[in-house]
Amino acid sequence: MILPFALFLVCASIFVNGWTDAPNAIATVVSTKVLSARTAIAMAAVFNLVGIMCFGSAVASTIANLVNVGTGSNPLIVICAAQLSIVIWSVSAWKFGIPTSESHALIASLMGAGIAYRGISAFEWDPFAKVLWGIFISTVVGFAAAYLVTKLVRFLFRNVKRARANRIFSVGQIASAALMATSHGAQDGQKFMGVFVLVLLLAKDQPVPQTVHIDFWIMLLCSLVMGIGTSVGGYRIIKTMGVDMVKLEKYQGFSAELVASVCMLVTTVQSGIPLSTTNTKGSAMMGAGASRRFSDVNWGIAKEMVAAWVLTFPACIIIGFLMTKLFVLISTLF
Repeated sequence: MILPFALFLVCASIFVNGWTDAPNAIATVVSTKVLSARTAIAMAAVFNLVGIMCFGSAVASTIANLVNVGTGSNPLIVICAAQLSIVIWSVSAWKFGIPTSESHALIASLMGAGIAYRGISAFEWDPFAKVLWGIFISTVVGFAAAYLVTKLVRFLFRNVKRARANRIFSVGQIASAALMATSHGAQDGQKFMGVFVLVLLLAKDQPVPQTVHIDFWIMLLCSLVMGIGTSVGGYRIIKTMGVDMVKLEKYQGFSAELVASVCMLVTTVQSGIPLSTTNTKGSAMMGAGASRRFSDVNWGIAKEMVAAWVLTFPACIIIGFLMTKLFVLISTLF
């Protein structure tokens, strides 16, 4: 019975990711009124699947090897506790319309659950080093690159009439938003597929290889569940990112999406570094907005988002730790 429950909780985490994280990929194309929310969500679902299927399994392998909880039924309980922790944290943040990083929640919850079960020895430092690089790239590189690219785009189109430029960047934003949704699938889709495969391997008492194989049916299921999540709860996060935090013009939205998606796809293919879509896209949007005037960014909302990103790690480590202790205690009673 524990295997179906574990897979259900992984699917619940994927659903929550689509509900609260995938909308970040399409926030700018909706806020600039290039596409309606319904059309953008449908496009995101399609291109999430493209990203899931076309970019290997390097990120999935990083996540699957982040903690070593051994084999058997109790490690499955650990994974269950970690996935439930993600749902608790993400839904709590969504209630307030704060875009959290499900990537960071997943990593932190697995860390807390693994430490609760096996102590610090469960923690694998090499994959975690990639996580730290991911935080740096998504935050610092994302902001700086978007700032510079937006400045460059504005300079290159300085002599183009505004109406013509808007038409060009409307088309450009559709392409860049599709690329952003693809990168979300390549990154976040892989992360949760890595956990899905981890559950199946633990259930069979099989060791986790350095490079995991992902079956087509797992890709399809993850994409479907993520797409449903986006369609159910996406607009609140779109509003926070694309309206409340910073209002971008079309050329800024294009620049932010381009920078964020390139950062995510390059790290996916080259090294399997897990990047947070929320963190990368949010930082890129701040950089694009600040490129014209720093006052264009609502730094109050931005601070709330950064605070949520910072709190995610300690909060989810603690929740994962406590939920694992609780689940293990319950398992000893039955």
